[in-house]
Amino acid sequence: MQITIGKLAAAGDVGVETIRYYQRRGLMGTPARSGGDGWGGGVRRYDEGDLRRLKFIRAAQGAGFTLDEIGELLALEAGDDRVRVRTLARQRIEILDEKIAQMTATRAALARLADQCAAGGKGPCPILAAFEA
Repeated sequence: MQITIGKLAAAGDVGVETIRYYQRRGLMGTPARSGGDGWGGGVRRYDEGDLRRLKFIRAAQGAGFTLDEIGELLALEAGDDRVRVRTLARQRIEILDEKIAQMTATRAALARLADQCAAGGKGPCPILAAFEA
C-alpha cells in the first residue's frame, strides 16, 4: 500500500496537519518525495506501517497518554521493556482515577445545585450564584 498524506489522514480519521504535527514531534517519520523535478516536486508516499503507527498514536491518546508518553511508548515498542510500559500505564491509571474522582465530586455538586434551583425560592439561582463565587 502506498498512499498520500491525505489518504493516510482519512484512513486514520485525522487531518493532514495532525500528521504533520506528529512528524514534527518525532512520533511519525516523513518519507522522502518520490519522483518530481527536484524543485519540491514529487509526492510523499505512506505505507501500512505508517497507518499502524498513526492508529497507535490515536489509540494511546484515547487512553489518555500525552504525546511525550506516546513517544516513549513508541520507543519502548522496539524493545522488550514491559516493566516501563506497565509503569507508564499504571501512572496513567492513577491520573485517570484522580480525574474521575474530581469529576464525580463536580457532578455531585452540580446535582445539588440543580436540586436547589428546582426547589424554587427567592433570590438568584443557586447555580448562577455558585459560578459567580
